[in-house]
Amino acid sequence: MSKVRKTDARTRRHRKIGSWKLPIALIAGLGLFAAACTGGDDLGSQESITLAANPWNGSAVNVAVAAQLLESELGYDVEIVEIDENAQWAAINTGDISASLEVWPSGHAQNVIDFIDNAGANVDNAGLLGPIGKIGWFIPTYMVERHPELATWEGFADPELAGLFATAETGDLGQFLGGDPSFVQYDEDIINNLGLPLQVVYAGSEAAILAAVDAAYSREEPILVYLWTPHSAFNSYDLTNVLLPDYSDACYGTADAGGVDCDYPADVLFKIIDASLADNAPAADQLLRAMNYDSADQIAMLAAVEGEGMSVDDAAAQWIADNEATWSAWLQ
Repeated sequence: MSKVRKTDARTRRHRKIGSWKLPIALIAGLGLFAAACTGGDDLGSQESITLAANPWNGSAVNVAVAAQLLESELGYDVEIVEIDENAQWAAINTGDISASLEVWPSGHAQNVIDFIDNAGANVDNAGLLGPIGKIGWFIPTYMVERHPELATWEGFADPELAGLFATAETGDLGQFLGGDPSFVQYDEDIINNLGLPLQVVYAGSEAAILAAVDAAYSREEPILVYLWTPHSAFNSYDLTNVLLPDYSDACYGTADAGGVDCDYPADVLFKIIDASLADNAPAADQLLRAMNYDSADQIAMLAAVEGEGMSVDDAAAQWIADNEATWSAWLQ
């Protein structure tokens, strides 16, 4: 990956790493000015900031908010790099990417050891984003109303009930619909270790999961999916979180060896940043470290994108227009 070259803010570029296409286009003319909040002396020697965009819409709206403020309020050029959540660590460590704004701790313990705790590495924990995430198994609530046993994993141990979720691809086994294969997910391990007659099939993307849920829901058909909160899907569909065995540190202690047999932990989402950014682009470093909002803020943007058909940049611009008191504090 080459070092970032300077780009004009009006033609912000997107580099793609991996197979996912981020639907972000530049929103210009917000009417916000850098001189209002910070002086040019704070910008530092690095004129371009590169933000990692991961393949889910929560990441997309975070990046859009940060990019618009970095450009309009501080005067930086911003490049957005599409990259999966594992590959981004090494890229931030080398300085090819400046920051990632939504890290889900599940599955990244070794990355934290290698790139944050390691004294020779160059990645900083840049603080909490605000929302608390939770990955889980979800089914339409109408399935629980028909078969109350399906509210917990024990219901799926019954081959007859699991078979309700069978597809042509899974035969007699029930289908568990996973997401993008690059997502942190232990569902194959959980299914194997609990002895459930289920088979994981990967939808391939967040959009594909939502399309499958919408199709099943419209016909009141069975579907079992990997999903997470916060997510705007819960504004559109009545979904029940299937209870798995309670999470404990012990049941993830042998995750690399397929030892997971319990629920996903709650994820306190945090940000990671190129440690050299504080010297090279101090104003950007300040904004990205201070960036913090709650689940309601993120869900409002996600609902605008996924429910109202608004572009990611338009949703971010609307949030910025409505929440100056929140983001102006990030610039202090």
